[in-house]
Amino acid sequence: MGEGVPRLSVVVTCYNLGAYLEEALESVAFHFTKEQVEVIVVDDGSTDPMTVAVLDRLDTQRYRVIRQANMGLAKARNNGIRASRGSYIIPMDADNRLRRTMIDTTIAVLDVEPAVDVVYGDAEYFGGRTGRWRLGDHDLSQLLERNRVDACAGFRRSLWERLGGYDEHMPVMGYEDWDLWLRATVIGAHFHHVEEVFFDYRVRPGSMLVNAMENKAVLEAYIFGKPELAFLATLRKEHIALRKQQADRREPTGRELLSLLTDRLWSRLRGKHGPLPKN
Repeated sequence: MGEGVPRLSVVVTCYNLGAYLEEALESVAFHFTKEQVEVIVVDDGSTDPMTVAVLDRLDTQRYRVIRQANMGLAKARNNGIRASRGSYIIPMDADNRLRRTMIDTTIAVLDVEPAVDVVYGDAEYFGGRTGRWRLGDHDLSQLLERNRVDACAGFRRSLWERLGGYDEHMPVMGYEDWDLWLRATVIGAHFHHVEEVFFDYRVRPGSMLVNAMENKAVLEAYIFGKPELAFLATLRKEHIALRKQQADRREPTGRELLSLLTDRLWSRLRGKHGPLPKN
């Protein structure tokens, strides 16, 4: 890293979320200088007058602001990461808030653990819901069923580069992070979970996730129809069937079967992919 180049880049994507954007940015900028952590804001073609006004008055000495036509979440994140300089990346939605411990821990882990590619922690709900969102350790069998790692996680730029970034051709926005984590798992990326709250997750009506859930079948068919992920489709069906059997019978044998399924999947992955390159 050259002199004055930040170690980590926070990429904040925003589309008509001006009511929350300044709060999100302060959660990062309040704790760090731009020499330590750079903050990039990508405006994905916002049309809301309040959002436009907030973006117009942002301090460009503290934040780098990228304005683009509306291209969707994946393109906005990819453009922000391409423009960033850090070796480590944290994507952030404009309506959430980061905790200082997330940035400190992400840098600390990735600096001293070359085998780790992704660092993530728990979240605290606020807004329409309260309580802690416990994400737990990375579990491939559970990831097959649904996403278990939020988009707000720290990862190496080299991992993003090897994956080709977020998929910009998703039929509906909302599952870009799940798709990225599945592809990362398939190539052998190592995920490190920290038992701490890393960020505050705002629950609100009309979010992108709500729309994605309404189009769940279309998104799942697209993701598991990809050539690199198609082999997971059958295993996913088996996993969901085993989970249903476990729930119906209320017997502990389901856990043993899930363990066998995970072992079987990992055995398929081993030998197909070598270790990830590091910085």
